[in-house]
Formats: sequence, structure tokens, C-alpha cells
Amino acid sequence: MSGFSGALQLTDLDDFITPSQECIKPVQIDTKKSQTGSKIKIQEDGAYYVDSGVGLQKLQKVEITLSDCLACSGCITSAESVLITQQSQEELLRVLSENEEKRSSGQDTKLVVFTISQQPILSLAKKYDLPVAETTTRLAGYFKSLGGDIVLSTKIADDLALIEARDEFLSRYLADKAGEKHNNLPMLSSSCPGWVCYAEKTHGNFILPYISTTRSPQQIMGVLVKEGLSEKRNMPRDRIYHVTVMPCYDKKLEASRDDFFDEASKSRDVDCVITSIEIEQMLQKDCKSLSEFDAKPFDWPWPIPEPLTTLWANETSGSGGYCEHIFKYAVKQLFNESIEKLQFKSLRNPDFREITFEHNGETLRFAIANGFRNIQNLVQKLKRGKSIYHYVEIMACPSGCLNGGAQVRPEQGVSTRELCENLEKLYGELPQSNPDDFDAQKKMYSTFFGGYQSDRASAQLHTKYHAVEKMNTALNIKW
Repeated sequence: MSGFSGALQLTDLDDFITPSQECIKPVQIDTKKSQTGSKIKIQEDGAYYVDSGVGLQKLQKVEITLSDCLACSGCITSAESVLITQQSQEELLRVLSENEEKRSSGQDTKLVVFTISQQPILSLAKKYDLPVAETTTRLAGYFKSLGGDIVLSTKIADDLALIEARDEFLSRYLADKAGEKHNNLPMLSSSCPGWVCYAEKTHGNFILPYISTTRSPQQIMGVLVKEGLSEKRNMPRDRIYHVTVMPCYDKKLEASRDDFFDEASKSRDVDCVITSIEIEQMLQKDCKSLSEFDAKPFDWPWPIPEPLTTLWANETSGSGGYCEHIFKYAVKQLFNESIEKLQFKSLRNPDFREITFEHNGETLRFAIANGFRNIQNLVQKLKRGKSIYHYVEIMACPSGCLNGGAQVRPEQGVSTRELCENLEKLYGELPQSNPDDFDAQKKMYSTFFGGYQSDRASAQLHTKYHAVEKMNTALNIKW
């Protein structure tokens, strides 16, 4: 069973994206014209040659990496169909094996750190029919049996992402209210790399100013692990191998962005991303079940008290809780009102929902838009100047991250919608995280970023986006 699909089908909605004909990688070959002025490509024994003018030059096999995909103006979220070298279970197992060999011979080894998000834990809990709490500890035990040194949850990064995003929204809203029009509203969420990649390639400089600059929890964890743990353990960041476990293949794209690569150490904030499906495949290959591994606790290397439970929910959406949390925070800060439970109104379909709050004639309007059908409708309204929202939480997958493209697929006889509803129920049973435990968060800011709202926090918790120009090739022709 292949770890990647040729195209990505997102549940039973009309969100089907195939690899584009434009998915090519131009390669420059240094050649000299032959006496006839021609360059001849010859196939011989399965290899290709070009006449360089002084003899035949063998062409090397071309590999397409995720960095190439990010720079391409062709396909959007079918990046899992390209040749992936550094972002695969095979690469992870190779690094772990190499580490074990070095350990046996007394050489310096890499510190292997796993960061696991909530959605894969719930997906694997359903797959192996285990309680969520047990799945968490068994998964930690599995990774430590493979050679992992530290296993972390994303809770710290989830909280920091919500704090940064809500502060960013409030700043934009107040600036807009003061008449500073900079295409800053509606603010569009930025934690879904499939959506961000689509925006960069398809709508470019028009849409990018609207997207939140706050990094996703995955990339915030990258900063905390590579900068924080390296300092704490007094080791260079390239000695840390950071693996994240995520619900979608596009997180591999995100980890491969040049924005998250440190030139000084030649290392990425996140070295490898594996997904729920890949963990299932790794266990199947070894003929193992998750329940067969010893239960181990998650690690907590942070300078604040460890929470009572490992796994936490962020509001109810299953995709980070951005819309709900920022809406509650904005209502409190702008109108001094508190809202405990939010009532969303479904519009075109269950994946497009909105919520409003009115105060003295002023209306605050937020929305959640999941799936490319809804995303495209939203962008078109924005282009026509008919958007009515102040903030939109956007996820490429219908039903959001719990239904990520790399979550374990449903068993025979179970629909995708039914599986997603079961995962939503499990998510709803988790205890709620509290980003407003600000004493703890202030200590995180002071320890890692020199203080709340410091220049360092701004630099390391935010990012930039880049419009991708269309390639002018013959394959741009739309038949």
C-alpha cells in the first residue's frame, strides 16, 4: 500500500484536486551547439543523452522535492504525489537506525524529538479501538521503542498560536476602525498549509495581505524545540532531529518552506512530518498493534507547571479553535461582554458557518469555511468587494483537520462522514485548554522570546508569504 495517493479526495464533497499538467521541473543543461547547430537527445539502454558539442552527456535523473513544489505554480494540494525524500517514514526510520548504530559505537547521536498533534491521536484511537488517554501513552511508548528521546504534545504551541492570532486580529480590527485601510480585513487564518499554498499560487498578492502572519502550531513547536531545547541542553540545533505527527500531507509542504530553514545551522525547524496513515502503515509492516507497546508518559520540558492531562481540546472545531477563541476574545476586549457558548449558523452547507455579535449598532461577524468549494466562493466574494466578515477560519479539508487527508481511512461499511462525526465526539470529550492562563504563558514568552510582544516573539512566532508567478510553458494551455 503506497504512502501517498496520486490525487487527494477530500470526503464526499466536490473537492477533488488532481496533479496539474503544469507540474514540471525545468532543468538547465550546459551544452554547446554541435556543428549542425542541433542538440540531440538520445535514449540508450533506458538512459537519456544530449549532444554537448564535444560528445554525448548523460542526463541525470531528476528528483522533485517539496521545495520545488512550493515554488511551482502548478498543482495545489496534490503535493503528496511528488517524490518525497526527507519527508517520509522511510527517512525517519533511516535516521533512527543510523542513530542506533552511532549509539552502539559510542559516537554522538541526534536528539530525536517527536511532537504529536491531537487529530492523529484521535484517528489512531478509533482505528485500534483504544481509549484516547491510552492511545496517547501507547503512541509515546511506540515512538520511544523506535529510538525517540522526547515525545511532546502541541499544547504549548496551540496556546501561543491562539494568543498571537487574537492579538493580530485585534490590532487589524482597531486599525481598520480608525480608517487605516490596508486590505487587512477580513483576517484569514493561516494554520492550514494547503490553503496557504493555494492562496500563494492562485491568488498571489491580492489575497496574501489578508492572511494571518501567525505561524501554525507545528512551526511554533519547531521554534520551541530547535531553539529552546538546543539552548537548554547546550547542543547545536542541527543535533536535534524534530519529527511531527500531523493529520495531513500538506504539513510536509509547510515544514519544507524556506522560511522555516535556518541558514546558520543548515537545519529546518521541523525535519520530518509523518501522518496518521503512515503510522498505521509502519505498524502494519511490523505486524503490530498500537496496544502491544508499553505505555509511556509524554515529556514536559517547559518552564511552567505540567497540566493534569496530556491531551487538550481548543474550543469545538477540531482545527485549532481559532474562530471561536478569537471571537470570544474580541467580544470581551472590544465590548466588555463575555460569551460562554457560541451559536453558529450554517449557510450553504455544514462546512460554511457564521456567527455574529451586535453591540450598540456595531456588528462583529466571523465564519468558518472548510473545503475548497467554500474557499473559492469566499475568495470570489472578497474579490468583488462583497465580503461581510471580519475573520474567517479556513481549512482545506471538509470538516477540518479531524478529516485531514492523511487521517486513517474509515473501515469498510463506515462512511467518511460517520467516521468524522465519531472523531468530533471524541474531540468534544477532551478537557478544554486555557490560553488565558497568562501567568504561565508570560513565563513561556520571557523564557523563549525575551517577553510578551517582544521583537523576538514577533520574528519567531510569525512568518511571511510569497506570491508564485505562473510559469510560461506550453503546458499552460488549458484544453
